[in-house]
Amino acid sequence: MLSLQFRIDYLPFSITDRLTNGKAISIRSDNCSLAAQFYYDFHAEPLILQGNIAIGDTVRFTLLPYRIELYINDKLIDEEWPCGNLIFDYKKNTIAAPFQIELVETKPRAAQSPAVISQFNNAEGWKPEETVFVGDCMPYVHDGRYHVLYLKDRHHHTSKWGLGAHQWAHISTCDFDEWQMHPMAVEITRPWEGSICTGSWIKNKETEYLFYTIRMADRSAAPICRSIAEDGYHFKKDEQYSFILPDRYNKTIARDPKVIKDSHGIFHMILTTALLAEKKGCLAHLTSEDLEHWEDQGPIYVSDDETQPECPDYFHLNGWYYLLFSLHTKAYYLYSDKPFTGWKTPADPFIPCASVPKGAVWEDHVMFTGYQSNDRRCYAGVMTFASAAQNGNGELLFK
Repeated sequence: MLSLQFRIDYLPFSITDRLTNGKAISIRSDNCSLAAQFYYDFHAEPLILQGNIAIGDTVRFTLLPYRIELYINDKLIDEEWPCGNLIFDYKKNTIAAPFQIELVETKPRAAQSPAVISQFNNAEGWKPEETVFVGDCMPYVHDGRYHVLYLKDRHHHTSKWGLGAHQWAHISTCDFDEWQMHPMAVEITRPWEGSICTGSWIKNKETEYLFYTIRMADRSAAPICRSIAEDGYHFKKDEQYSFILPDRYNKTIARDPKVIKDSHGIFHMILTTALLAEKKGCLAHLTSEDLEHWEDQGPIYVSDDETQPECPDYFHLNGWYYLLFSLHTKAYYLYSDKPFTGWKTPADPFIPCASVPKGAVWEDHVMFTGYQSNDRRCYAGVMTFASAAQNGNGELLFK
């Protein structure tokens, strides 16, 4: 790993690569901020990192094959996720700068090992940092704790040339007052990973599984992958496991797998895609006896047009079964007294929990978690919740 570091002696300044006229590395500042451009042969446009600075600050860029980090005074300020090769030969040291720059080989940042990184109160309206936002949320209840996995977003879906570069972060609570922040659940660790898409958490025997698809940087078929853990806090990618959807489906857009275990011990996977011949969005439905081999059961839901039903969810409460999905970020639900079939539309199918919420049964009700954006044109924002009970006919009643 290469680090490029320097101390700011005065402002403004300009740093470029002499050999390529600024088309490999360009770092420029005004009197209070800097913007750095890094060019890769994967894409014509550069990756841009920004931060506020002052005279006397120490700036460091770390350049990994799959991540760029900007530190100011040893604090992580911004990140980007490259693909391809950086158009710069650091061994020739062709950077032109008004002050001394060090180019050194360094080690990647250490993995976070404690199960609890920090604590905070009240997750309603919360985001992890001023410039880090909450995207799609994936709640999961286990042993009296309400866990929320969420897509950690740096630049409102514009990272990695618009691929998003989302990763799974993890928080939990046992009372919805005090929350604990845990190690990152799934990170981008390979350049060809464009984004870790939404998915789900399921436990089988003593192993915890996270299922998700990877949006590929080259726009090829999205593989369905998983990470595993024994303690529920330190997940590792299962490098030997992945598969893609059957040919009847659009494999490139496959995403958001929800995995459920039924009363007979059969696993079901519901995920977003589209039927190619019919040209309609749908939720594919696959089954497995072992979480290893999956069989296509045909769509569990088909849209009226090409609209793709996103972020599907499924849960069971008091003899009723619920299927959720979002259309243009707005969430709807269907319900049935039978598992995986017989769906009915309630009088009011809308789930009032901002964008793409998903739910988990908490005590005697369902707690939904989604994100709220201050600007509907921008992806991601702050976390938000909604609670629902049932009426006598199985329809949800929101508090």
